[in-house]
Amino acid sequence: MFDPVIAPSGTLLGLLQRGRGDGTLHALAAPRAEALAALNHCVLNDPRQDWQVENRSLYYARLYLDLHGGLGEIEAHLFGVEDHLDGEESRTGLALAVLGHLAAYGREDALVLLRRYAATGTNWSWALDELALRDDDSGLRSLAVPVLARFPATPEGEAELAAAVRDAFEPRPWRLWADDRREMIGARVRAAREQGSFDRWQRQLRPTGPRPGWSVRAVFEWAQEGLERGSALHVPAARCLTAVAGPDDRPLIVEAAGGGPDGARCAALHYLAEARDPVVLDLIETAAASDSRVVAEAAVAAFERMCGDEAVDRARGWVHRPDPLGASAAGVLACRGDARDATLVLGALREAVRSDGPDAQSLYALVDGTGRLGVACAAPVLRHIYRETASSQLRGRAARALAATDPSFPTGFAVECLWDCEETTREVAALHAETGDVRVAERLRRLAADPAEEDEVQTAVRSRIGPDLPKV
Repeated sequence: MFDPVIAPSGTLLGLLQRGRGDGTLHALAAPRAEALAALNHCVLNDPRQDWQVENRSLYYARLYLDLHGGLGEIEAHLFGVEDHLDGEESRTGLALAVLGHLAAYGREDALVLLRRYAATGTNWSWALDELALRDDDSGLRSLAVPVLARFPATPEGEAELAAAVRDAFEPRPWRLWADDRREMIGARVRAAREQGSFDRWQRQLRPTGPRPGWSVRAVFEWAQEGLERGSALHVPAARCLTAVAGPDDRPLIVEAAGGGPDGARCAALHYLAEARDPVVLDLIETAAASDSRVVAEAAVAAFERMCGDEAVDRARGWVHRPDPLGASAAGVLACRGDARDATLVLGALREAVRSDGPDAQSLYALVDGTGRLGVACAAPVLRHIYRETASSQLRGRAARALAATDPSFPTGFAVECLWDCEETTREVAALHAETGDVRVAERLRRLAADPAEEDEVQTAVRSRIGPDLPKV
């Protein structure tokens, strides 16, 4: 999947792509045709940085309902020629998830499209999972024949069917089909379920892949062999060292951490970091400057796994370094520092935004840190991140930090956050939004009554709804 092209944050399309609450509010105020065009663009061209983590489907489904939008564009996207040429889940997953929510809201046209796609589409298993949550038994039973027809009655086809049944996210359709009295349906599915269970048991009983020998040198050799095969085994090798290493092995491990082969060196660094060995911080500092990218990255990762006071003290000295170890040190202070580190965390936050932009990976820990440490003067930077980042996850973290640092949050961003695509962000808004705003009162009541809303959000909403909440 290509990286999505995100429109500027001040445009309707840019707001909807980011999943911001203002996107919904602006869409409802814009000409309907313009709003639907922007909405369809988002659903058919997934704008998420990480489609497996960020939420958009309920956000877009609610907007389809509010705009009384048709599903013609989604239908053309799902059943076009490209569906047979590009089998990636990311191409159709968002559209199918939106249809699932619309079906839950009672849109019969969405349910019909899901059934049709489950019968004929490439990403049929996703559509079937959506239907498993929303369709009735008769609707699911009608799909048994077209779905099973995908698997020829050959040894290879039966193996593929067993894998599909075993790996299904929602088992309800397969359970219904297993009870079918027709031999070509019920018997095949029951046999596939049994084979899938047997395959899973076999994998657990006989794990595949190379395993290290029972000595420190054998573990180092295993880690090095893994690296040469392209597999980073530093962390599991460190766990193996914990099991096999004794006090007499420390000199060998320290020697490997200081200059052994890359695989062994990385494993030794992780082991010493977990053991909080007094020499490990000096070894990490040396390894972070290594010409080997693998060693340098492993050194930083090992440092980030340390949780003692000595790591925090060293981070205060490393935080000004203009390299990954300096960025890691800032993250450590953000997560585990105290009030005296507030200025250092704020400086690192500003530098990260200035040098890497509002989507930098390092911002996640720094944004959390400003909220945890209550850095009030970080509010302008946090507002900038909130507005500009394309990541709804990072925006949600910025909202939580603003709730702890910005006195204007309850009457400002908290209001639009009630319409945000992320449930955790809506939860923060429900706890903080100023209820004197008539939009807030109305939105809280709607969220409380919406069966699709997450339990945590509704709990937060109900904690705010009381006799002093204005009537709407």
